[in-house]
Amino acid sequence: MPVKQYKPTSPARRFASVVDYRELTKKRPEPSLIEPLSKTGGRNNQGRITCRHIGGGNKNQYRRIDFKRNKVDITARVESIEYDPNRTCFIALLCYQDGERRYILAPKELQVGEIVLAGEKVEPKTGNCMPLKNIPLGMLVHNLELKLKKGGQLIRSAGSFGQIMAKEGKYVHVLLPSGEIRKVDQNCKATIGQLSNIDWNKIWWGKAGRSRWRGIRPTVRGSAMNPVAHPMGGGEGRRGGGRHPCSPTGKLAKGGKTRKRNKHSNIFIVRKRKGR
Repeated sequence: MPVKQYKPTSPARRFASVVDYRELTKKRPEPSLIEPLSKTGGRNNQGRITCRHIGGGNKNQYRRIDFKRNKVDITARVESIEYDPNRTCFIALLCYQDGERRYILAPKELQVGEIVLAGEKVEPKTGNCMPLKNIPLGMLVHNLELKLKKGGQLIRSAGSFGQIMAKEGKYVHVLLPSGEIRKVDQNCKATIGQLSNIDWNKIWWGKAGRSRWRGIRPTVRGSAMNPVAHPMGGGEGRRGGGRHPCSPTGKLAKGGKTRKRNKHSNIFIVRKRKGR
């Protein structure tokens, strides 16, 4: 899907761009599949900021997504491709044979009117969901489960995909978007195909206001703060901070290893991602 450039009618518009939403077929969400979404402003239940740069933004309604794909061997027709303000990829509205409607993450090239299916042994085509043990080698997948029946946890952002690399015993080796190769239980499910909206990372927001609409507050350099507020703060004039770049809590920001050496899931990693 191409990225549309604005005419330079102002300095903010000069470099701003937006995804061309021609692929979408419906503007209003399905009323039975939405629920209110409250904002936290990055605060916990004590009112303290636990996640910085969050606040404001347009009001959104949450679309309930079927990450589990547990309606097995019941065919579903794609009714529409829709925008979801809560994620970067598009979503698809499915209508099952029994009349139930559910949202799923929309793969690239999924068209309205197509039939998709979830089950143990189904055809490995775009939009179908099946266990990893039945997916042919080399296939692209998304919405990957890590634990049985928990639902997809990995590979859910716009344009991302994993690849089935090998099968060894009761595990399947999956190449993740980060470059990591990980062992996943062969009975865990994944959906076939690459996710939609692959040009999302080419968007240039153009002005600070568009970030505020999305609920993203400004980011201030640590070296511009006082020493009481950041490890890199303080000093006379403009200085580099005097140490390697880090977060307010001292966590390394550029290239430092942050994964625990003895983490229990290390045994499932065949090849680490870069810098871990």
